[in-house]
Amino acid sequence: MSEQSRVLDDGAVLRRARPGDEAGILACIHALAVYEREPDAVETTEADLTTALFGDAPQVSAHVVERDGRVVAIAVWFLTFSTWTGRHGLYLEDLFVEEEHRKHGYGKALLVALAAECVAQGYRRFEWTVLDWNEPAIGFYRSVGAVGMDEWTVQRVTGEALERLAAG
Repeated sequence: MSEQSRVLDDGAVLRRARPGDEAGILACIHALAVYEREPDAVETTEADLTTALFGDAPQVSAHVVERDGRVVAIAVWFLTFSTWTGRHGLYLEDLFVEEEHRKHGYGKALLVALAAECVAQGYRRFEWTVLDWNEPAIGFYRSVGAVGMDEWTVQRVTGEALERLAAG
């Protein structure tokens, strides 16, 4: 295995995503949308993932856990920048483990891999959001040392509001 891959205790492989993983990543994204009560919200296609992850100038990365030749867990992430630290950080967009593969340590293994990426690259922050009703995830994140940033509120502009804003 390369330094980018690691065999987990049960034989599953944690590694960086590679071309050919798009269908498995997209399946996890769809399953996450169902879990987050937004089953029809996913617009992403395999072609979108190919471009984003492996195109000429990829701005997104992913790690996957593969078991028996199939992607069963994902961590999709990208770099941020903090003007306060003067350094990049890593933002975890999505972490998902298929329900039947939970309790095997895959989620934690993915977080450990991304934390190691941060440390190796000198990134000062590793951040993500979690839905406030998702108590199992919040408990899991607290167990690995994450701290809620309750004083911050996410702001978002989409759709027609984005068009109006862009028009000035």
